[in-house]
Amino acid sequence: MAVVQPFQKPLAEEPPALHDRAMDNLRFIRETMERASSFTAVPGWGQFAIGITALFAALVASQQHSFELWLAIWIAEALISLVIAGWTMYRKASASSTPLLSQPGRKLVINLSPPVFVGALLTVVFYRAGLSGLLPGMWLLLYGTGVVTGGAFSVRPVPVMGLCFMLVGAGALFCPAAWGNWFMAAGFGVLHIIFGLHIARNYGG
Repeated sequence: MAVVQPFQKPLAEEPPALHDRAMDNLRFIRETMERASSFTAVPGWGQFAIGITALFAALVASQQHSFELWLAIWIAEALISLVIAGWTMYRKASASSTPLLSQPGRKLVINLSPPVFVGALLTVVFYRAGLSGLLPGMWLLLYGTGVVTGGAFSVRPVPVMGLCFMLVGAGALFCPAAWGNWFMAAGFGVLHIIFGLHIARNYGG
């Protein structure tokens, strides 16, 4: 005679704990907000190219025998760097479908612009006052300040790069003026190359 076994309802899988689901949701929200609040179109290869042109400018400037020619070379380098940065930033933003003038992008520009404007103004003041030896330190410090404040809305290496610029600028202010050109090479050249390569490799070019 067959033995009748009681029917057992198969055990259903336990639903995930409410706490685990809440943590997953919070993690997703946090990551989404971080992406929305960061400007990721900072061009690593553009920074690298700027560093190369800055090293070339430092080499040419070191061979000049008048301060006016030295100053003209570095002003030309600043304009070239601006063109490179703008073009490569546009290319990277287009490739990643990131609006170039998104809210984080606008914040970056707004925070970077005042130190750059002050640097241009103080360049005229220092030149007229005969304080040309302080220009490299002042440029590096103010550029670094702008990168730190603007970089708060960009990827993490950007504000770190700004701090490095500020350290190099501080060194330029307290070292002999004759070293100023090489501090410029170390900052605008070497730092741009190092951080540009890091950003290019880890943040999409």
